[in-house]
Amino acid sequence: MDNEINNERAAEIPLNSSHIQPEEEEPLSLDDDQRVYLVPFRWWKEAQDNSLSEVKKGIPYAASPATPYGGPMKLLSNIFNSDIGFNLKKEDELLRNGENGEVGVSGRDYALIPGEMWLQALKWHSDSKHLSKESKGSSAVEEDMSDVYPLQLRLSVMRETNVLAVKVCKKDNSVECFRRACKIFNVENDALRVWDFSGQTTLLFLNDKNKISKESQKQTEQDLLLELQVYGLSDSIGNRGVKKDEIAHHPNGISYVMNGSVVNDSSSSVRSNSTLFGNSFEAGTLGLTGLQNLGNTCFMNSALQCLAHTPKLVDYFLGDYKREINPDNPLGMNGEIASAFGDLMKKLWAPGATPVAPRAFKLKLAHFAPQFSGFNQHDSQELLAFLLDGLHEDLNRVKYKPYVEAKDSDGRSDEEVADEYWRNHLARNDSIIVDACQGQYRSTLVCPVCRKVSVTFDPFMYLSLPLPSTSMRTITLTVVKTDGSSLPSPFTVTVPKNGKLEDLTLALSTACSLGFNETLLVAEIYNNCIIRFLEEPTDSLSLIRDEDQLVAYRLLKDVKGAPLVVFMHQRMEEKSLIGRSTTNWRTFGFPLVVRKNIANGYDIRDTYAKLLTPFLAHGEESADIHDGSEKSATEVIMEKDDIGNTRLSGFPETSDKEEPEAKSDTDFQFFLTDEKGAERLSEIALEEPLKPTLDSERLNVLVSWSEKTVQCYNVHPLSSLPEVFKSGFFTRRPQESVSLYKCIEAFLKEEPLGPEDMWYCPACKKHCQASKKLDLWRLPEIVVIHLKRFSYSRILKNKLETYVDFPIHDLDLSNYISQKDAQSSNRYMLYAISNHYGSMGGGHYTAFVHQGGDRWYDFDDSHVSLISEDKIKTSAAYVLFYRRVET
Repeated sequence: MDNEINNERAAEIPLNSSHIQPEEEEPLSLDDDQRVYLVPFRWWKEAQDNSLSEVKKGIPYAASPATPYGGPMKLLSNIFNSDIGFNLKKEDELLRNGENGEVGVSGRDYALIPGEMWLQALKWHSDSKHLSKESKGSSAVEEDMSDVYPLQLRLSVMRETNVLAVKVCKKDNSVECFRRACKIFNVENDALRVWDFSGQTTLLFLNDKNKISKESQKQTEQDLLLELQVYGLSDSIGNRGVKKDEIAHHPNGISYVMNGSVVNDSSSSVRSNSTLFGNSFEAGTLGLTGLQNLGNTCFMNSALQCLAHTPKLVDYFLGDYKREINPDNPLGMNGEIASAFGDLMKKLWAPGATPVAPRAFKLKLAHFAPQFSGFNQHDSQELLAFLLDGLHEDLNRVKYKPYVEAKDSDGRSDEEVADEYWRNHLARNDSIIVDACQGQYRSTLVCPVCRKVSVTFDPFMYLSLPLPSTSMRTITLTVVKTDGSSLPSPFTVTVPKNGKLEDLTLALSTACSLGFNETLLVAEIYNNCIIRFLEEPTDSLSLIRDEDQLVAYRLLKDVKGAPLVVFMHQRMEEKSLIGRSTTNWRTFGFPLVVRKNIANGYDIRDTYAKLLTPFLAHGEESADIHDGSEKSATEVIMEKDDIGNTRLSGFPETSDKEEPEAKSDTDFQFFLTDEKGAERLSEIALEEPLKPTLDSERLNVLVSWSEKTVQCYNVHPLSSLPEVFKSGFFTRRPQESVSLYKCIEAFLKEEPLGPEDMWYCPACKKHCQASKKLDLWRLPEIVVIHLKRFSYSRILKNKLETYVDFPIHDLDLSNYISQKDAQSSNRYMLYAISNHYGSMGGGHYTAFVHQGGDRWYDFDDSHVSLISEDKIKTSAAYVLFYRRVET
């Protein structure tokens, strides 16, 4: 063999590159990465329109047994080498006579075709099967003829005889591929003919004639490696797969072809690919290609897989979509997003493809949407919204958008106004995305003052549905009276799980019989101090966690302008460390709160004494502490002075004429402190007026207790606060469930606009908080439903784990369509789901995709595996994709 190219160079310069044109044939325009497919000639012939004069003529080759190996190695070759070898020779007689309908439709005739022709033929057969499922025609394509697997052929040109020598080696192919090749290329018993429609054999002869590589002339015993895609030639359904023992005993693993290069998977990577193909090369694997995770890109992979299996988009982007790219659209991205997405789609739908690394698409995405740059986790729905809008603008068929002005209804019917809005929309927006994914809803606004009604018809790309709560939540709080009349009491109230703070205060007001002149101030306690007050009525109850400790203080309404006085308590604590005991001050209990104007230290002392009244210890033990007096504990501690003020008997009385007496063991000391009670800023003297603080609305006081004072009071109620919800084995909450129809009803429910979404009433000439009602008017072929699982606030983010029960085969939206006389079907079938598992910070995205029949697949980045239909309904469902089912 004079001109042979080694394997390394074959990987660099694929056989199907088009840098050399035939001298007599029509110039070839093949892409560098276009593959060659071996298909049954009859299957290929049926998909052709013979009336077209542009049908490409093929070059027929007849196969014959190869010449046995000669030389001194002949004996060893016959013993150890079981490779398949045969020669292909042009059949000049067929070329002279031309092709007719009887040629190549019987016997063992095969065709070599490029990828573009293969996709066209595959689509023709797929459409043909769809239109005539029940007919028993003579079509060569069968249900089980969708298997595509790679085969390595070593080719060399024998110039003397103008013959193409072909060899199939075991070392280049998996055991299963080689076994099938033996059945296909058995030329000893059955005649074999190959028709080349790809022009690859012509290129091979030209390459040999022109000697494209000088180095190749020095190579001996080397062949050109052709990476062939074999289609529709599998065994029976029950015997398609590679046996486990054959995989295990194959020394080189399994060889896959991707973009013109050979990827030899080691034993460690066989697992991931075997999950993709079932038992390896299972039939019907088109589109079952994973996407590699480039670093927190699972959100992108999940959304892409759902779009990559949207039927109308698949046909569009596997066809000639580039002729519709609008690079001059100022709202678009120069067509680059559409091109990047189209290239990725073709890779995902290439037969026999290994997991794709979407680096080129990720770079384009980051260029036009910097929010998705880097490797942070993002929201798959946000990416989906950007991508759909970007694809629409890049593929917008409208080159020059006309100016359109929305007209008022003026008493016209909704149908007439809606059609006018839709025509105006299509005059500026016309693309495959609009055709497939855009619908229309009616928006009705009503002014609360003049009752002016405004009706508009707006397009939508997807529906973002809220998750209404179907269950209630129990919250336990401790209610504290600030008049010193009773001990703190725990109350458990039931509120809507997704309710507001006003729902909680209303339920608690009823439970504790709140007076008409009282109000509740709810605070969260942590580490014996108040970390926040819950004062905004519209705050979501989801901000309250089960492990929180809440206190509700009953305050008087008529004390306006007075500061909030917060008393925190501390006592001496003794610790033993390495045989030595130490004492230090430690805060205990929850703060006591009152709203009152404070003038001096006496006011502080007397107010605190009143708050402590319910905690006094009763009995002989407390009376003995106070010099054996016969007074009760209350009488001993609480006394009236000459002017009627209440004071603690342990506190020394002072006057302007006398020096303060030495403090007894039962004295309290008061200090100004910070919000956490962490330090003593300054001591509060009883007779001195209080110094003004930086915060005029809140006065934080730290009270130091002596040990004897502690014994006079029952501090247990101060130190035991229940949690909002105490979880346990028997208090485990069942998973919340809600129907998808309930979510749709919540989305369409009339509700007032928020303060940030005020509507300008043309009649009142001012902004007002109007009520808004949405109705579905026109439904698209593809309905994308976004479940609003994530909520955001100024303090924290939250995810709802609600289980949404959504239909799989029959989503009926007829009851939610206002346009009752619509001709299109309102029934939909689920075909893809974008899932989110875990929490806000450390979640993971996957996708479930329907692949015909009852087959569903789990796309987890690069891993693709079969999943049963009864497993696809989970509380992780985030974005649902439905396609219309025509009746």
